[in-house]
Amino acid sequence: MRSMRVQGQICTGMGSPMYGDMLERVAADVEARGVFAVILSGHEDDAGRLALPLRLLGGLHRLALDGRAPRLRRWYPSAGGQWDAQAAWPDIALAATAHADLLRAALDQPPQTNEVGRSAALIGGLLKLAHEFNLPVRLFEIGCSAGLNLRADYYNYRHRGGQWGPAYSPVTIDDAWRGHLPPAADLQIVQRHGYDIAPLDATSRDGELALLSYVWPDQPARLDRLRGAIAIARRVPAPLQRRNAVEAVAGLSAATGTLTVLWHSIMWQYLSAADQAAVLAGIDALGTNARADSPFAHLMLEPQRRTPDSPVGFAVRARCWPGGDDTLFGTCSPHGPPVHWE
Repeated sequence: MRSMRVQGQICTGMGSPMYGDMLERVAADVEARGVFAVILSGHEDDAGRLALPLRLLGGLHRLALDGRAPRLRRWYPSAGGQWDAQAAWPDIALAATAHADLLRAALDQPPQTNEVGRSAALIGGLLKLAHEFNLPVRLFEIGCSAGLNLRADYYNYRHRGGQWGPAYSPVTIDDAWRGHLPPAADLQIVQRHGYDIAPLDATSRDGELALLSYVWPDQPARLDRLRGAIAIARRVPAPLQRRNAVEAVAGLSAATGTLTVLWHSIMWQYLSAADQAAVLAGIDALGTNARADSPFAHLMLEPQRRTPDSPVGFAVRARCWPGGDDTLFGTCSPHGPPVHWE
């Protein structure tokens, strides 16, 4: 159960001691052949990129949020409770026993985090592109989940030098940017469209609960951002289509008089090597057809290593056509802020 403990250490390091505690206890339960050993049976060799621990914890969180395991609510801060690892564990084990089938099903669902904090990286990159090309933007996203980041221009980003975005926004991202800040470009998004293999309707109760369940329960700022983004989604349309990344990119084209932008964040790991190659080939084809009056940009926030021996970081970078230039804009955490701009 090394993956459980490693993910637990990551969660603790990123400000979720609750999930650090839970994953350590899940790992111990598996070693003792408890209920979680039964639930996780058959997944022992799952690749780390599949984020199995987060799938499991998302399933448990959903039980607390939707009331199917009411005893959990006293321990989940997201449901008004207070975390106590020792006192909570018997209730967690009972909930897992009573809802084992649901938790096993949750293991087959990729985490639908749709992390709103990542908008700090994506919108900053988009501002840089808008400043460079000075054209209205057609915005497309693969692996979009519920498409909340497609509304990134409706969020408020605060930094030491001031802020960007509507001050009245229900989504406020504090300490969003550091370093060489993005330009205050005239950003006009004239089209926004998302693609996902299992898109969520954030405006429905079921979709809202699914999204909330993948946020770590002891991180109120992330939960508040998500709830605010869902409120914005209810008034700002962004059509979503059930389509895989390969098909989505193959269906795109540039348009005269606009900058076409394809972006994505922390989804590349879920694609097979063959699909990654096909998506890149499709992006290259789009770039080949781009012209000065119909440019194309591929903007991403994904893990990368600066050198083969350096630790994994999360980079905001873009390739732009005509030309195909590849530029590193900045780095950040997997949840977004603060983004350190180059």
